[in-house]
Parts: sequence; structure tokens; C-alpha cells
Amino acid sequence: MADSLAAQGQTAEDDIVLAREASAFYLKLSESVLRSTPGHLPLAEAVAGGYTQYAYAFVTFEADRIESTDANAARRLRERAARLYLRAHRHAMAALELHTPGLGQWLANPNPASDTKTPQLTDDEIGVAYWAAAAWGGHIALSTDSPEAVAGLPGAMRLARLAWARQPDFADGGLATLMGSFETARPGGTARQAQVYFDQALAASQGRSAGPLVAQAESIALAAGDRPAFEALLQRALAVAALRRDLPNEVMGQRAQWLLDTIDLRF
Repeated sequence: MADSLAAQGQTAEDDIVLAREASAFYLKLSESVLRSTPGHLPLAEAVAGGYTQYAYAFVTFEADRIESTDANAARRLRERAARLYLRAHRHAMAALELHTPGLGQWLANPNPASDTKTPQLTDDEIGVAYWAAAAWGGHIALSTDSPEAVAGLPGAMRLARLAWARQPDFADGGLATLMGSFETARPGGTARQAQVYFDQALAASQGRSAGPLVAQAESIALAAGDRPAFEALLQRALAVAALRRDLPNEVMGQRAQWLLDTIDLRF
């Protein structure tokens, strides 16, 4: 059953409404099976990825959209999204810890350079690590009022880097996009290095993923106050989403359109 559920989690879906309506039952069932088989890496990847994508596409994005009209409802949605991100992270880390004992302790070490035993992820662990880091980052981004949560940023970045060092083109550039987003978020991070990651993500996806373009628009162009670049990147994202109809592009296409529709509020 774990094998079947994991395979179902990888099935392509381009209908965002159908995906939303089906995801709750799928996630709860998969989570139940995963609790019985916590070391099943494919299912852990599907569950962690499912919760992370649900939190981003259906909860966080909705909070962003209603922020200007109902701040209290937006706050409640972000609190829910933070819990979903944390749920995804815990499932992923539980599976990783079973296969790479000591990984969690290494990530929590404030000075990992002093530890010569750097963990080595296997190819089968890359997807789980990717979603663990993405969910961790999502939780931190929505918990900036919690010093404990923010303190986890270096660990989330180290986990992403472990995966990126082994498979830099993983998930059609999704991992490189995550590295770019982390680079702009970390203290001392530079737009130049983030751009390197985003360019790598675009190359890995062969221009078929809108995600790197939207991430670049929000984390680099918007931060720099560069409206022409912001608009151009989002227009490119819309073009990509129209050419390749899958769920990630559908989500990013909707976000790109919303960002363009509300551009006057940002510049």
C-alpha cells in the first residue's frame, strides 16, 4: 500500500481544483500508512511534498490574496500553513533519521564545520531531504516572531545544500530554486549568488518551469524595487505555465497573474 500511495503521489495533475479536493483524503490516508512504515522513503517524500505543496498553494497563497481585505483571516491561514509545513518537515526528518542516523543532530549543530563527519545522503533520500528543507523554510518564513523557529534557518539551508551537492538539478530545478530563495533569505546572502541558482534552475527545467521565474521576481526584482524586471519575469512565468500545463505551473501561473494584478501595491 505504501508503494501504491507513493506512486499515486507522483501522478501528474493539471486541474488545480481537483487536486485540492482530492488532496486531503490522500494525505490523511498516506500519513496513516507512513506512521506504520516510517522508513518508507518514497511515501515519506510523497507525504512531505503533499503537505508542503498544499500549505503553499492552497493556504499561504489564499492568505496572501485576502490580506488586504481580511487581515485576521489571513493571519489564521498563515498559522495553519505554518503547522502544515511543520507536519511535512517532521515526517520527512523522521524518515531521514532512520536512514541517516545523526542527521538531525548534525543539522542542529551551530558549528557543523567543527564536525568532520558530514552526513552523506543517498540518491533515494534526495527527494525527502528536498521537501524537508522546503517545508522547514516555509515554516520559518511564517514564524518570524518565533526566535526558536528562525534559529532553524541555518539547519534548513544545510539540509538543502546536502541534497543540492549530490543532485543539483533535482526536481527539474526545484532544488536549485529553493537554494536561490534561501540565499536571498539568509543573513549575508547576495542577489548575485541567488541569480546563479535561479539560472541553474531554469537550465535544469529547460525553460519549462514557471517556479524559478516567480521566485526570482519576488526575491530579487521586488526586493531591488525593479518594476520592469519584476513584470518581465512574471510575464515569462505566465508564458511557461501556458505551454506546460501541470499542477506546479498552474499554481505558479496563478500566483504570477495575481502579482501582476496587484503590482501597483508593490511599487
